[in-house]
Amino acid sequence: MLEEGGLPAARNLKPAAVLAPLVRRGNTLTVLFTRRADHLQAHAGQISFPGGRQNVGRESLAECALRETHEEIGVRPDEVELLGRFDSYQTVTGYHITPFVGLLKPGFEITADPGEVAEVFETPFDFLMDAHNHRLEEVEFRGRLRRYYAMPYKGRYIWGATAGMLKILGERLATAKGAG
Repeated sequence: MLEEGGLPAARNLKPAAVLAPLVRRGNTLTVLFTRRADHLQAHAGQISFPGGRQNVGRESLAECALRETHEEIGVRPDEVELLGRFDSYQTVTGYHITPFVGLLKPGFEITADPGEVAEVFETPFDFLMDAHNHRLEEVEFRGRLRRYYAMPYKGRYIWGATAGMLKILGERLATAKGAG
């Protein structure tokens, strides 16, 4: 979420990493998302990238993103070609998220963990990168007005940190395309 006045200065943020998995479907790319299980205490039912908290000292952020992807949706690390990372994202819920982008290799298999994931689905990459599809919305949260991005698509509501990271990626790609 974007906050009025930005994020609080002194925060102990928990390191986390996510993978934005790209899937090649013919001549197009899609992005794979999960919808978190409804029974979870944190972010239940929300759309997200596979990912989670880093085991600090035991794994790199990239290893964290790949481990969490395997745990949540069954895609093994050797089925992902990591393409890079993009700007970290801080959340109002206390996470410093490092997002990675990876292309899923042909033949990958999805086996969602029902304890964490209610659904796995894909959304066209071009739709997500089009700034016209990025809506800025507002809500009161913890007594303050919060702003966040949302990208509704075919009955699904991609919002908050996930939409914020996608917006940042879209801006970086647009800047790179304009410079190239």
